[in-house]
Amino acid sequence: MASTVTSRPGSRPGYGQLLHTRGAWTFLLPGFAARQPFAMLTISIVLLVQHTTGSYGVAGAAAAVTGVSMALFAPYSGRLADRYGQRTVLLPGVLVHTLSGLTFTALALGHAPLWALFVAAVPTGASVPQIGPMVRARWGVKLQDSPLMTTAAAFESVTDELTFVFGPLLATALCTAVNPAAGLITEAALTLVGGLLFAAQKGTQPKVAAVGHARVEHVSALSIPGVRVLIVTFLGIGSVFGGMQVSLAAFSESIGEPGLNGVLYGTFAAGNMLSGIVCGAVAWKVAPQRRLLVAYAALALTASALWTAHSVLFLAALGLLVGMCIAPALITGYTLVEGLVPAGARTEAFTWLTGAVALGQAAAVTVAGQLEDRLWGGAGFLAPMVGTVLALGTLVALRSRLATRPRSRTVARGVGHRVPVAVD
Repeated sequence: MASTVTSRPGSRPGYGQLLHTRGAWTFLLPGFAARQPFAMLTISIVLLVQHTTGSYGVAGAAAAVTGVSMALFAPYSGRLADRYGQRTVLLPGVLVHTLSGLTFTALALGHAPLWALFVAAVPTGASVPQIGPMVRARWGVKLQDSPLMTTAAAFESVTDELTFVFGPLLATALCTAVNPAAGLITEAALTLVGGLLFAAQKGTQPKVAAVGHARVEHVSALSIPGVRVLIVTFLGIGSVFGGMQVSLAAFSESIGEPGLNGVLYGTFAAGNMLSGIVCGAVAWKVAPQRRLLVAYAALALTASALWTAHSVLFLAALGLLVGMCIAPALITGYTLVEGLVPAGARTEAFTWLTGAVALGQAAAVTVAGQLEDRLWGGAGFLAPMVGTVLALGTLVALRSRLATRPRSRTVARGVGHRVPVAVD
């Protein structure tokens, strides 16, 4: 299929040109609504369970089960979407997620034992719709080899970060001002409505590969060494999200301003979003492997300073800097997938990275919750420090595995989440 975008001679690909892609808005708007719950889920669980149990450790553990479950099942969801079509995977998925999320809410409000919350958390996480990867797959269908692919990658990163600006703010406001369960109930409703609307856009979803090509198209992305390095890298990014969510909530409560949690997390996410916009507007001349190393080193450095913050302004400023370092690392990691992974396995590859972020987030939520309960206030910020430093060490040691395959097309600019998939 040829690209549905035409470029003026000598023009540089940009956001305006991208958004004029024929049919793009039919999946962008419902896709934005359907991915919003992803940014609400963890913080809604933490706030609800902490309210009913009084423990951030228990709340973090419950949220971690959800994250681990999502991380384990996300790649299989991507593989099934490649093989049978997005609509076929989405329809049952959004229904299961809605029902399991409401069940979890009822159990938490009923002060059910921890094991019951864990049982309910498994299907809640496993059924999280992988809307980000599916949107990127649709961009791939629309753009093919257009230079706008890297612009679309950056645009998707900005969209992801925009959800992490509004999602935590909305969840925190609902949980603190309306009812502790309001965040999860709203998350379930948005998943159902947004997911069904997105699934209804049948005309833009990627075609299912012919049976005769299945063996070629469905080679496992996990068999590629560079993808495994990126998975470790994204685990570290997930540790930042998880550590920030628990630790910012604990900090806000410790100063008697629980509603400030959403503002602080929104500042962190805003830094992420703004740097993502810049990444998409820059004509990069530096190789993506080097960009990833530089961005990740900056992320590890800023994340390592979080535990020293003891005032709202200092913590907000540090959170903004940490957020500004995340988007370049995320976008560049997704850009590398385009060169590392054959087209038929990219949706799966992106869901592996999405799952890695979720798994890192789950681990950090658990560790940060325990640190906040057992040590000093702010000790939870040690989780993103350790996570990013360990991931940076792995990235430096194995950076040679990120060498991309030779391609006939040259990346003109931007960075990219690219074609099929994804976190935040």
